Amino acid sequence: QVQLVESGGGSVQAGGSLRISCAVSGYTIATHCMGWFRQASGKEREGVASIDYDGPTNYADSVKGRFTISKDSAKNTAYLQMNSLKPEDSAMYYCAVLRAHVTYCSSSFIATFGSWGQGTQVTVSS
Repeated sequence: QVQLVESGGGSVQAGGSLRISCAVSGYTIATHCMGWFRQASGKEREGVASIDYDGPTNYADSVKGRFTISKDSAKNTAYLQMNSLKPEDSAMYYCAVLRAHVTYCSSSFIATFGSWGQGTQVTVSS
């Protein structure tokens, strides 16, 4: 059974940084695609970033140049480093894994991801 546990969220002032983590069990991230997503209050969930099994990454335009997705295969954990945070980055952040039989790795296609974690809240104050 695949389980994902996000952690590391919190409150930060605009311009600050946070690193959130996604610990995975029952699934080997070294050979699969991982994604980060977020959902602000009253809004739909949106893709933030993804990292394929061999390293290529993909980012939403709104976070390019500020966020970095990475993974530690030895720890089976994915990370999202968030710099230059803005109030509009405030949301619940979720990680997920690419569904079986899907080959294209991009957080733009939310429906291709599954096994969602419970989320970690990020709040950025102005």
